[in-house]
Amino acid sequence: MGRDSKENMHEALARKYGMSIAQAKANTERVVQMAKEVGLDYQMNTLILTNTFDAHRLTMYAKHKGLMKEMTERILQAYFTESKHIGDHETLTELAVEVGLNRESVAKMLASDEMTDVVRADEQTAKQYGVTGVPFFLINKKYALTGAQPTDTFVQALKKVIAENEITVLKSEDGLNCDDDGCEIPNK
Repeated sequence: MGRDSKENMHEALARKYGMSIAQAKANTERVVQMAKEVGLDYQMNTLILTNTFDAHRLTMYAKHKGLMKEMTERILQAYFTESKHIGDHETLTELAVEVGLNRESVAKMLASDEMTDVVRADEQTAKQYGVTGVPFFLINKKYALTGAQPTDTFVQALKKVIAENEITVLKSEDGLNCDDDGCEIPNK
């Protein structure tokens, strides 16, 4: 997607998934309601579509400064709630300053290709795991949950992973017990 898209969210979804504008609006309304249920105020009608590659670069830059979580949260709030243009370098710089990053360093990074390789490597990893959208949750590099899921779905998935990863100790009476100090010789 280009940095300055002329489409709104509904038009883009309709085009991407071959649905009507009405269906796209119904889908985004479901997302808005789900977000509201967990205390988020998504503004999908005024959201500004853009290429988010530079936002990802900024997030990785923030990671190296110990502020990845803060930067990610700020970008998501700016995008989904405040309808800010997160493809715009000035907007990204302002958001970065808000979370404690240096304005000049961020502007310099955004003007360069710094962090491009890191983001491209993440894209490649995502491709290998079959990620085609967000949210995407990967558990133990084996199980994937895609899309917004109810809490119970996560609980069931985690129970399955835990059950499969339990270790069963097979021990006979005649077995030796060994540790770093050697083996215990059984009394016969």
